[in-house]
Amino acid sequence: MRTLDTKKILKYLKLNESNISMVLGALVIVVLGVIVINYFKNQNAGEVKTGTSTESQPTEQPALKRGDGPVQYTVLANETLWSISVKQYGTGFNWVDIAKASNLANPDAIEVGQKLTIPDVEPKIPSVKTTNIGETNYKVVKGDSLWNIAVREYGSGYQWIKIAKANNLENPNLIHSGNTLSIPK
Repeated sequence: MRTLDTKKILKYLKLNESNISMVLGALVIVVLGVIVINYFKNQNAGEVKTGTSTESQPTEQPALKRGDGPVQYTVLANETLWSISVKQYGTGFNWVDIAKASNLANPDAIEVGQKLTIPDVEPKIPSVKTTNIGETNYKVVKGDSLWNIAVREYGSGYQWIKIAKANNLENPNLIHSGNTLSIPK
């Protein structure tokens, strides 16, 4: 019977050190490859999955007319609840109504050809709350920015430039509470 000689085993491993390193390096590359493949495979989560069947794709469906009652809608390729809501209501904010009416367990997982119920509800249009400051002068308070003041006064933050120009501000990012700004009408 042969006994294991520790010196011979270590000597054998020493001679094959480059082969062992190569095998371990290849193993690392394979593991990294699997991780990268899984990453890109999961990138498509939440998108509509296209079927592999040979059925023809449904054609675009007309938008819902108010008062028709709930309608059935067939999901097309590359659609999300948001995009369907935009087509049907003119706003994406009704996607929640579609998900609820269709009894979807996971609204992020809809598939091509799936039937959805489009409820007869009013479009949800977000409104920007505008409060007219009502003065030609405005006293800056803590937390204010030209953007926020422009939204309150004009309904659009992009109008901050009018306020900055009317007040000859060198640095529009720097306004202090207590300053009085002229608000052009």
